[in-house]
Amino acid sequence: MINAQTAYVAIFGNPIAHSLSPQMHNAAFNHLGLNIAFLAFKADKAAEAAAAIRTLGLLGASITIPHKEAIMGHLDEVDDVGRAIGAVNTVVAQEGRLLGSNTDWLGVVRALEQVTELGGKRCLVLGAGGAARAAIFGLQNRGAEVCLMNRNQERGHSLAAEMNCTLVEWQSWDLLEEMELLVNATPVGMSATRDQSLISAQQLRGGMVVLDMVYRPLETRLLKDAATAGSICVSGLEMLLHQGVAQFEIWTGREAPVEVMRQALVESLANETD
Repeated sequence: MINAQTAYVAIFGNPIAHSLSPQMHNAAFNHLGLNIAFLAFKADKAAEAAAAIRTLGLLGASITIPHKEAIMGHLDEVDDVGRAIGAVNTVVAQEGRLLGSNTDWLGVVRALEQVTELGGKRCLVLGAGGAARAAIFGLQNRGAEVCLMNRNQERGHSLAAEMNCTLVEWQSWDLLEEMELLVNATPVGMSATRDQSLISAQQLRGGMVVLDMVYRPLETRLLKDAATAGSICVSGLEMLLHQGVAQFEIWTGREAPVEVMRQALVESLANETD
């Protein structure tokens, strides 16, 4: 029950109506009996999000597309991880100051570490946006060797140079024979492209670990093809869950009820398809 003592956390982005963060976090707050509520706000500009966090006196905030990079210029401090990734998805308000960090990388590595060790693995990341930044940082943090592939070679080259990984030519799929892990950090597979994949089943192989950051649909075309090829599949839902778990613990200082949060996500997606 919301009352005058309720603290608030919110997610800011555009679009925002698709976000599952309110369901995930409110389920966790309710389960632990915390007087905290999670809201969602559409924000056209990062500056508007930062101003709202300050004006509304929020406990913290989640930042999503397209503001993860731009929000950094409107915060009082960004930690080493956020600066290294070049994007912030988590904001904490402390004594009037807004502090930025990034938990997306933890979402990536914790999702993958459920099925494999990452140290020494040869990994291919598709994409060069904020999701790819988080994936590259997380994989490198765990000692993996990362190659990057992006349709826009100029943007890919810039990111590869910034994050000290190897850029490979677009659609040089023969490289997959050398890769032990594949991460799709592009939006291909969701919405209008839900029946599409950048990679065919014939280009995948058994034993390879495949993470698709897309979680609508829960089983993307890439993951279907990977399963057919005998690959080990990791849903984007697991990344969403574990980045949210890390956020929850930053905001509350409490251990997150992981299974409660996972169930809230699963039920929310199931209701969308009913």
